[in-house]
This record gives sequence, C-alpha cells and structure tokens, in this order.
Amino acid sequence: MNRADLTLGPLPERDHAFYGLVWAGATLAARVDRELARVHGLPLSWFEVMLWLNGQREPVAASDLGAKTMLSRSQVSRVVDALAGRGLVARSASESDARSVRIELTEQGRAAFAEADATRRAVLAPVFDDRLDDADIAALETVWRKLKEPRPDRAPDGTR
Repeated sequence: MNRADLTLGPLPERDHAFYGLVWAGATLAARVDRELARVHGLPLSWFEVMLWLNGQREPVAASDLGAKTMLSRSQVSRVVDALAGRGLVARSASESDARSVRIELTEQGRAAFAEADATRRAVLAPVFDDRLDDADIAALETVWRKLKEPRPDRAPDGTR
C-alpha cells in the first residue's frame, strides 16, 4: 500500500468533522509558523503572544496571557523573555501586586506584529480566505462560538 492509499476508513460524520478540524488547525498553523519563522524569525507561539498583547491598551499580567494563549505558563515566560530580548515587549511591575509582572508590546513590537500579521494574512489567503466565502466564515464563527461556550454543568476549565 502506498501513501496515497491511506484512508481513515469509515468514520461517523461527527468523528470525521472532529478530525477535519484537527487537520485544518494543524495544517494552517504549520504553514503560518514556517513562514513567520522564515520571514520574521518569529515562531507562531511568539506571534500568538504578540497577537493578544496587540489587542490591549494597557499592560497585562503574564498569568493572563497564559490563560488566553494555548501555551503553558512556562512557555509564556520563555516567549516573553525572548520577545523582551528582541525589544518587542516591555515588562513593568504591577501597581496592585508586587509579585506580578505586566507585559506590553513596545512600539517596535507593534510594528513587528503588523508586519508579521501581514505575512500571516498573505500565507492564509490562498488556502483559507480565497476558498471560503462570507457564509463559510459565518458558519465557522458559529461553530467556534459553540465550542468555546462553557457548559452550564461544568466549571470554565471543563471539570465538573
């Protein structure tokens, strides 16, 4: 059997939909990661932290970044260290908690993010934007919203 003959076999529609989401996320993320690293020297994990910081008007606690990103607390710390080393983020002491550090993009960081985001958009255009119309995007938004909603019988972290 050659690689072209491999299949998942018969799957229930829900399983196929799940594995399709996994495939799409992994494939698109890998494509974006390769190009961001090649063009800007920014791995996707760095870009994700910058994405969250770019949307904030005030510095944020490092712990809040860990809660929002798909990174562990130690990964966020390493990413922030690397970004700070390149002058893309600045740290400041929290006014309300002496143990807490707050993070924000520098002006250089905002410029680097804008350039990297333009690269991300260009990479995704032929494989995402050009293939999906407004109705497809609305359907995806509906799916993501439903998947992100906390279940009433569970805590926000998914536990009972």
